[in-house]
Amino acid sequence: MTTIGFESRPLIRKEHGRPEIVETTDTLDNGILVPDSESVISSIKYHAEFTPLFSPEKFELPKAFYATAESVRDTLITNWNTTYNYHEKMNVKLAYYLSMEFLQGRALLNAIGNLELSGAYAEALRKLGHDLEDVARQEQDAALGNGGLGRLASCFLDSLATLNYPAWGYGLRYKYGLFKQLITKDGQEEVAESWLEMGNPWEIPRKDVAYPIKFYGEVVTGPDGRKQWVGGENISAVAYDVPIPGYKTKTTINLRLWSTMVGPEYFDLKAFNSGDHAKAYEALKRAEKICYILYPGDESHEGKTLRLKQQYTLCSASLQDIISRFERRSGDAPNWNEFPKKVAVQMNDTHPTLCIPELLRILMDVKGLSWKEAWGITQRTVAYTNHTVLPEALEKWSLNLLQELLPRHIEIIKMIDSELIDTIIDEYGIKDLELLKEKLNQMRVLENVELPASVLELLVQPDEIAIADSVEEEEKSEEVTEPTSENDALDVKVKKDAVIKKVSFDPDPNSAKMVRMANLCVVGGHAVNGVAEIHSEIVKNEVFNDFYKLWPKKFQNKTNGVTPRRWISFCNPELSKIITKWTGTDDWVLNTEKIDQLRKFADNEELQSEWRKAKRINKEKIVSFLKEKTGYLVSPDAMFDVQVKRIHEYKRQLLNILGIVYRYKKMKEMNADERKAKFVPRVCIFGGKAFATYIQAKRIVKFITDVAATVNNDPDIGDLLKVVFVPDYNVTVAEVLIPGSDLSQHISTAGMEASGTSNMKFAMNGCIQIGTLDGANVEIREEVGEENFFLFGAKAHEISGLRKERSEGKFVPDPRFEEVKKYVRSGVFGPYNYDELMGSLEGNEGYGRADYFLVGKDFPAYIECQEKVDEAYRDQKKWTKMSILNTAGSHKFSSDRTIHQYASDIWMIDPLVLPN
Repeated sequence: MTTIGFESRPLIRKEHGRPEIVETTDTLDNGILVPDSESVISSIKYHAEFTPLFSPEKFELPKAFYATAESVRDTLITNWNTTYNYHEKMNVKLAYYLSMEFLQGRALLNAIGNLELSGAYAEALRKLGHDLEDVARQEQDAALGNGGLGRLASCFLDSLATLNYPAWGYGLRYKYGLFKQLITKDGQEEVAESWLEMGNPWEIPRKDVAYPIKFYGEVVTGPDGRKQWVGGENISAVAYDVPIPGYKTKTTINLRLWSTMVGPEYFDLKAFNSGDHAKAYEALKRAEKICYILYPGDESHEGKTLRLKQQYTLCSASLQDIISRFERRSGDAPNWNEFPKKVAVQMNDTHPTLCIPELLRILMDVKGLSWKEAWGITQRTVAYTNHTVLPEALEKWSLNLLQELLPRHIEIIKMIDSELIDTIIDEYGIKDLELLKEKLNQMRVLENVELPASVLELLVQPDEIAIADSVEEEEKSEEVTEPTSENDALDVKVKKDAVIKKVSFDPDPNSAKMVRMANLCVVGGHAVNGVAEIHSEIVKNEVFNDFYKLWPKKFQNKTNGVTPRRWISFCNPELSKIITKWTGTDDWVLNTEKIDQLRKFADNEELQSEWRKAKRINKEKIVSFLKEKTGYLVSPDAMFDVQVKRIHEYKRQLLNILGIVYRYKKMKEMNADERKAKFVPRVCIFGGKAFATYIQAKRIVKFITDVAATVNNDPDIGDLLKVVFVPDYNVTVAEVLIPGSDLSQHISTAGMEASGTSNMKFAMNGCIQIGTLDGANVEIREEVGEENFFLFGAKAHEISGLRKERSEGKFVPDPRFEEVKKYVRSGVFGPYNYDELMGSLEGNEGYGRADYFLVGKDFPAYIECQEKVDEAYRDQKKWTKMSILNTAGSHKFSSDRTIHQYASDIWMIDPLVLPN
């Protein structure tokens, strides 16, 4: 147990009675100003004593972490206040990034790294009896995200602050996150995250910043003619701010998270005292549960309603906050035409789509603008990033559900749909009604909803009315007189068919009426961007092709990027030292193009030796980590082969594990000498969460863990092959695994991964990739060199044809694929019945069948490509050169570069450096 004597403190500067970290001249540092570790010690002591979460007698690691974090937060708040006040003073245009996810990871090391205080804090904690790394390990990852969408958002915030752009992020403060993943004998199990149990030292509650949120109710017309949304369920969204520091700058921007609640007046004291406790706090729980879970299950009506409530809460609270800030800056009489010149709203995927009707509602119903004015302002303010081509991820919501929950917004969405219908008719005319019907069906915001009456009148032409009248008259005459001949009856039928063919714009009574959120994003915003070159082409040519033809200038590409601070400099200090040495500067952390200089040294034996040593150190960290988390002991001499990402069929973890099963089977058919000669030792590492309701993905997790249990306990195989599933994959786990990986797998079905960002992180850390031509893989392969990327698999433009061949029964599976499926079914991996999983790869049609993600098609090419990987790894000099060239080629995938593009092409904002 470590204790602190609080009575002894150095003289330091104080602000409002609280110690402030100061800089002093350190003679050991040749007169250069460096942070004073003594003032850091005093600040940590102050928080240990006066902002305690723990008993005063002890200063053990948990308490040390919270006191240290609160000490760092003091500096962040100082810089945040300076940044905020300067932005207010200059009245600059701000970009607002709205996202349902922000996957931040641990904040302590990132914050002190960006503040250039790592040395001071390390020294201070040493003097207080603790190691900085040990203290940092006490921090839990913030449970505010799950996958690449949230991690991208967090990288963007880091870059925005580092590059001095005026911007804010907006999200929700989830109490229990997505879930904490446990791996048991039954596969994945989910329990609630506990990240807020001890409080979040980084957040600043803003109890004075709260906005009303309404659900249900009805729409009435007020005496002034404005629409009013009244009645219903009312809650409050309360702000919690998280400062985001830039690197080597005092600019500190804000991530504002919303938490939902109602006031104490909603607690039914009478019901409580009468014993009806559930009724007493019903309103409280109904409000609070909106921010309980990220992506609650939405198979039930209640689940769908909760998701919509989450999305609307994010949009409404954020826009009310943004508008309040605009009005405050504008003075007594805001000029709303200036709003798009001061505000840029970026919707990170379709989750914040309700920003569009909500902004229109506020502008029209609250601020009194006309439809035309409000629509023009909204379109100039909002922009949309598309992150998927998967149909199920292009959100569609029930019209009836939205009508019930957000009645005013449905009225506005119908107005938007009507505007779009007019635009489509202007573009395509009414001569070819079949073509027009096709375009309306594809492009409308409302799906399977009747056209406005005025439009139907336009589309039913006079000659068609005459035909319809003629048919109606003949039908009446048939009631009295039978047709005189078969020809007469046929003539009536032909006329009926003609009318139906020409004017049948009626909705299908057997299909649901839906609202297409992605279409609403495209129509309501001024820019639409994909997140990799190949993805943006698919967006233009397939997903939104009709819109692209209509508004080609609206569509852009913004290839994703990741922050080099967290993903090289902080998580891989060994590699960072090497890059700094061989490029001659540490400026590469800000200007990653300097990393490209490593190319000219790729054959240098000294660099290669240093490179391998750094990789070895990182692999040994992985060995310790895997032992701690899984109990498996692996050898650092093996190739570390890693696939860590959300578990989904299109990401094809199933292809990977079937390849491992095939490898294992072939090993078992050989003697020890043959195995050693044929195969390079491998540790195959998996990580990622399957959504709780995604049964097939959970089967894949179970399959991987069953294979691991068999392979890892096979004495014949030993260290030649190990399979490890790392539970509860998150940012902190990634920071351990990525630096020590040799091979990473990005093997999604071509055309289905929008971009990916883990591929960029692996490349930055010198990890060679095996993958398909999908997402950012295409650009990574171009930058690192084709010979330094293991490519296999069908191309994106071939996928639809291959599926068609499958449906026609023309696909002939490779014998090796049939062999591996039979082996799985033999029971070698335990008693679990894998018929459903293997069955999804069989048949030619049917839901959950027919190998939609083409695992069987790509399997032969995959295992042959893996043989090339083994061959290359045996030549360590060649492999090291490939690794160096991967890091060198990754320089274009910094989120700094991406943010510059967003700022100049979409948001139209400029950097604003704080004055000294």
